[in-house]
Amino acid sequence: MNLKELRNMDRDDILEMIGLQRKASTGSFLASALSTFGIGILVGAGIGLLMAPKSGRELRENLRDRLRRVPEDINDTMNPIGRDPLGTGANKAY
Repeated sequence: MNLKELRNMDRDDILEMIGLQRKASTGSFLASALSTFGIGILVGAGIGLLMAPKSGRELRENLRDRLRRVPEDINDTMNPIGRDPLGTGANKAY
């Protein structure tokens, strides 16, 4: 091995020559694990929607209704219980 070949080697090549390897960082491991978990969630949700006992139209209407209720549910969660004593719904956003 001459000096020219040594200059063309990177860190991994040199470590491999002496029988070592770099340790993977925790961040790269965590990112890999979280991306795999996220893909699994998306695949599971897709399979769940495909296997649902409702027709496509019913499922879309159900999802649309739930998404429309999200702001109201957030307001209900964020507002204290005693704000609307008469139960008029004046605090609810429509």
